[in-house]
Amino acid sequence: MTRTNNLISLLGSTLTKDAYNRLKRIAYIILLCIATLSAHAQLNTDRITAIGRNALYFEDYVLSIQYFNQVIHLKPYLSEPYLYRAIAKIQLEDYQGALRDCNAAIERNPFSPGAYYTRGYIYRQLHMLNEAESDYSEALKFAPENRTYMLLRADTRAMQEHYEEALTDINQLIKREPQSASIWSEKGRVCLLKGDTLNALEAFTNAAQYDRTNPAVWSALGVIQLMLKNDDEAYTHLTQAINMGSKWAGDYINRGIIAYRRHNYRAALADYTQAVKIAPNDAECYYNRGIMRQEVGDYNQALEDLNTAISLAPHKTEMRYQRGLIQMQLRKWNHVISDMDSLIAKYPYFLPSYYLAAQAKTQLGKQADAFRYRQKAQELEARKDEIQAQQAITPNTDLLIANAQPQKKDYRKEFSASTAQSNRETTEEEQKYTSHTRGSVQKKWQEVVNEPNIVLTYYHQDLTLRRTNYYYPSVNYVNQQEILPTTLRFATQELALTAEMVEFHFAEISRLSKQIEQHETYDNKLNTLLAPLYWARAIEFAIVQDYTSAIDDCTRAALHADKQLQPLIYFCRANWRYRLLEYQRATGEQQATNAMDFDIMLKDYDQVIKLLPDFSFAYYNKANILCAQREWKDAIRYYTLAIEQDNDFAEAYLNRGLTYIYTGEIEKGLHDLSKAGELGIYQAYNMITRFQ
Repeated sequence: MTRTNNLISLLGSTLTKDAYNRLKRIAYIILLCIATLSAHAQLNTDRITAIGRNALYFEDYVLSIQYFNQVIHLKPYLSEPYLYRAIAKIQLEDYQGALRDCNAAIERNPFSPGAYYTRGYIYRQLHMLNEAESDYSEALKFAPENRTYMLLRADTRAMQEHYEEALTDINQLIKREPQSASIWSEKGRVCLLKGDTLNALEAFTNAAQYDRTNPAVWSALGVIQLMLKNDDEAYTHLTQAINMGSKWAGDYINRGIIAYRRHNYRAALADYTQAVKIAPNDAECYYNRGIMRQEVGDYNQALEDLNTAISLAPHKTEMRYQRGLIQMQLRKWNHVISDMDSLIAKYPYFLPSYYLAAQAKTQLGKQADAFRYRQKAQELEARKDEIQAQQAITPNTDLLIANAQPQKKDYRKEFSASTAQSNRETTEEEQKYTSHTRGSVQKKWQEVVNEPNIVLTYYHQDLTLRRTNYYYPSVNYVNQQEILPTTLRFATQELALTAEMVEFHFAEISRLSKQIEQHETYDNKLNTLLAPLYWARAIEFAIVQDYTSAIDDCTRAALHADKQLQPLIYFCRANWRYRLLEYQRATGEQQATNAMDFDIMLKDYDQVIKLLPDFSFAYYNKANILCAQREWKDAIRYYTLAIEQDNDFAEAYLNRGLTYIYTGEIEKGLHDLSKAGELGIYQAYNMITRFQ
C-alpha cells in the first residue's frame, strides 16, 4: 500500500547506553575524572569545593556555582573550580558561560583530559563540531585508553559525515573489546548513517549476540529488516524489542505497519494506540492511527486523530490533505473546501487539493466553482514541464505537482533521535524539585523583565541566593542617628506590610510631625535637626505609599542636610518619583509619561553621582530610567558604569544583558545574562535558553 510508506518511523541513535548516559551525565563523570584540589590548598577552600561538588551531584546547580565562586575568589589560579562551575552551567544550558569557564580551566591546567572532554561536549551543544572533535582528540592524548572519549570522537565525526574516520575509531575499540555490545551498536549506527545497510545489519547482529536484553539493538534490527522488506524478520525483532521493555513509540508504529500489510487491522490499531500512549505529543502517532481508523471505516475517530495530529504539526501538508479525504467520507463538504483552500494558498502546485475541492463543490451543487478548481488544476498540469524547470532554478519553491502522496523520510538522518530518548533512566516527572533553585531551573518559565531599582527600606525581602553586596557607607551614618525606628538597608525586593506594620508607621508619622513642629523656627535653615526629621518622615510616608508627601519632605530635608545625608535624599527622591509615576499610570491619573518627569528623576541621580562618584546604585537606577525611555545606548553606558564600581553587581549584568538583546547584540547579551546567573539571579538561565 502506497499510503503506508510514509508510516515507517525511524529509529534513533543507538549510541550505546553506557556512552549516552555518560554524555548526558557529564557532571558525574567529570567529578570522577578530575583530580582533587592540591594538597597545598587551605582547608577552607577544600571544604567549600567539596560542598560545591556535593551540591553539583545532588543537582543543586545554581547553589554549587555560588560555592565555586567563593573558591575562585580566594584562589583564582586553580583550574578545578572553573571546571566544576562549567559543569554546573552546562546543566543549566548556559553553554557560552560554560565555555568561558572551560577555557579558564584549560588555561590554568592544559593537561586535564576532563577539561577537554567537557569543552568538547560544550562545542557539540554549540554545533561547533570541528572544535569538539579537536578537543576529544586532545583528551585522548592524555587518556588514550578512555573508551568514552573515543566513542564521542567517533560520534562527532559521524555528525560531520566523516564516516570512515568514525569507523576507524570504532574498529579500534572493537579490537580492544570485541564482545562489547555497545561498541558494535555504535558501529551499526554509523554504518546506517553512511548508507551501508548490510554492514549495519552485521554490526547490530553482533550487538544482539553479546547483549540480548537491550531493546535498542532489537529496534535497530527491526528497522533495518523493514527497510530490506523482510517483514517476518522485522516483526520478530520489533516484538523482541517491545518484550524487552522498549519505550520507543517507533517500535509499535513499525510493527503496526507490518500488521497492516498482513491485513491484521486489529493488531495494527492496537500498536498505533500504544504508540500514542507512549508519545502523546508526537503528531505522527496520531496520523498513523488516523489512517488506520480510516481504512477500517471508523471515520469519526479517524478525524479526531487527524485533528490532533494537525494541531501538533500544522506544517505537515499530507495531514491536512488526509483530513480532507476523511471529511469527504463524513460529508463535511465545507470543511473539505476550507482545508484544501489553505493548502492551495501555501502550496499552489499541489494538484490533489484542487480536485478534492472540486468534488466537495460538486456535492454542494456549486458546479461553476467546481469547474474553476478543475480548470486551474488542468492548467497547472499542462505547465508541468515549465514548473519543474522553474523548480530546478529555484529549489525552495513548493512543488508537489508530481506526487500527491506524503514524501518518505530520510531514515539515515533520522536514525539519531528516539532510542536515545528511550534510554533515558529518568523522566521529567521524576526530576521535579521542591526548591526553586534546584535542578534544571532554566526550564522554569521566567518573564523577561528588567530587575527593579535599588531602594532604601526597612523591610527587605531575603533572596534565595546572595547576590551583590547591597551596602554603601553612607547608610551607616543614617542608621547611627538614632532617629529611625529600625535599620535601613538597600534592597531590590520589599516585604508586603501587615495591618499592624501600617498602623505603626502612621503612628511614626504623627510622632515625627510633632517633633518637626517643635523644632521649626522662623529661620529653620539654622536648625540642623530638621533635615534628619524631614528625612525620617519622608521614609515613613514612602512606606505607607504616600509618595507625594515623601517627595515634599525630601525637598525640605535637602535644604538642611549635610554632605553625608544629602546624596541619599536625592537618591530616594528620584526613586519615589518613579514609584509615583508608576502609580499614576496604573490608576489612569496620568495617561502618558512626560519626558520632563524622567528628566527630573535623572537630575536627582546626577546629583547623587556628583556627590558620590562611586555609588553604583545611582548609576544602576539611572540606567533603569533610561531603559524606560528606550534610551538603550545611554542605559548600557550607565549599567557599565555601575559594574565598574561593583564588578559583582548581578542586577546590572542582567539588565545590561537584556538591553543588549533589545538592541540585537545577542552575544553580548547572553554573556551578561550568564554572569547574572553566575552571581545568583538563577532566573537568568531561563532567559538564556530562550535567546541563545
